[in-house]
Amino acid sequence: MPTADCRLLHHGRIMKCLTFLLLLPETLKKSKTTGKHTSRLPVCYDILTLSLKKKMAAELYPATNNGTTVTGTDKKSNVQVTQSTTTATTPTTQQNINNNNVEPPSWQSSHPTLRERNAVMFNNELMADIHFIVGPFGESKKVPAHKYVLAVGSSVFCAMFYGDLAEESSEIHIPDVEPAAFLILLKYMYSDAIDLEADTVLATLYAAKKYIVPALAKACVTFLETSLEAKNACVLLSQSRLFEEPELTRRCWEVIDAQAELALGAEGFCEIDLQTLEIILQRETLNTKEVVVFDAVMSWATAECKRQGLGETTRNKRSVLGKALYLVRIPTMTLEEFADGAAQSDILTLEETHDVFLWYTAATKPNLDFPLAQRQGLAPQKCHRFQSSAYRSNQWRYRGRCDSIQFAVDKRIFIAGLGLYGSSGGKAEYSVKIELKRQRVTLAQNLTKFVSDGSSNTFSVWFENPVQVEQDVFYTVSAVLDGNELSYFGQEGMTEVQCGKVTFQFQCSSDSTNGTGVQGGQIPELVFYA
Repeated sequence: MPTADCRLLHHGRIMKCLTFLLLLPETLKKSKTTGKHTSRLPVCYDILTLSLKKKMAAELYPATNNGTTVTGTDKKSNVQVTQSTTTATTPTTQQNINNNNVEPPSWQSSHPTLRERNAVMFNNELMADIHFIVGPFGESKKVPAHKYVLAVGSSVFCAMFYGDLAEESSEIHIPDVEPAAFLILLKYMYSDAIDLEADTVLATLYAAKKYIVPALAKACVTFLETSLEAKNACVLLSQSRLFEEPELTRRCWEVIDAQAELALGAEGFCEIDLQTLEIILQRETLNTKEVVVFDAVMSWATAECKRQGLGETTRNKRSVLGKALYLVRIPTMTLEEFADGAAQSDILTLEETHDVFLWYTAATKPNLDFPLAQRQGLAPQKCHRFQSSAYRSNQWRYRGRCDSIQFAVDKRIFIAGLGLYGSSGGKAEYSVKIELKRQRVTLAQNLTKFVSDGSSNTFSVWFENPVQVEQDVFYTVSAVLDGNELSYFGQEGMTEVQCGKVTFQFQCSSDSTNGTGVQGGQIPELVFYA
């Protein structure tokens, strides 16, 4: 038998239901007169107990289909509830600005993994609780994001949103980061995906450093190292110093030293800052003539005048260069190079020009403000692939045919030229065409001459500029000689040669039509920098 307490509880529930039914017509009338559609029911609905809400869910929240009225009926009370609705624009029906599609209401079910679901939220207004205005004024872009995701991926964002001095604004301005780079950063934080491009990798590295995302920063550095070449080496050197990336700095110096003429002549050289320019000019191991250095400095001064809005006058060039002008080792040029170049450039004062000419010609040399010592440059290394050489009555004959061999190395080097055998019958002059290819693509070639003295020594011939060779890739070197047919040849060839810190591997080349192979023949040496 029900107790008194139970009867009171039951009575209370009945009273609540009666109150709801009495107030419902008036409430619906008010809702109709206001003409407003809201996602929340009137206040009187809240008096229902939890059990009653569950039971009457179908009646209180009728389904709609393109604005059509749907009627639901309570079977117990025979109370009919009619609600006229229109389709509301909710976040789930908004377009995802990243992938240009509309996620269905149950989009979660089609993305089974956490990574996939997070990726859907990247650059998506759905549930976004923070917005960034990224880029300089006039070129900025509004980017939606989610505080929790960013805070989990970056200590900077964590402090920004949840720290003691948390940002309260719903919009955060970031004028110093490029929008494209910021999106790459966010995409990584949402999905671990890294999409780097040459045009944005430096800006992405800056963003990764700013928000302390080391994995993305490392990926940027690796990308830069892989794409590093002479034309961008000086720019990357400047950036690597700014970002404090010592390994990237070291790699930049390797390229600049070995391919100095190409690096200093590249457009990117004119884009570096003054401090980086001074550091390069102080470099002892630049492997080029000083006249090349001087011409590069003049090009940089012209570009700097344009950046500062100055006329390209001699006075302005000297002004933007400052002490950097006196880091050029003008006295190490030949007299002819100086007379044809620096002396006629007007960058030097009449007194400076006069003193340099006296330094070249006079017994008592004047004091100069320019460094006098020649740059050391780089010492070429040689990989010799034969253990011995020989000549016989049926000696090796060049006969204008191609001698070729393939090689690979276990670290990046710069091929500067080849060592070749000469005549076995005395002094002789040869015309030679040398070539370096990678997968049938010619990387470098040169037509030149050399004179042999009749000994079994090798004689070096050079490419116009050293060529960067990547590790673990086979390259083909070839030589076609015209001249005295009889020559020395190598024998007891090795398939693998250790040369300093570099290991070379050799294999036969199908381009070889004169008998050269791994075991014997021509092209005894590879000349390189490492």
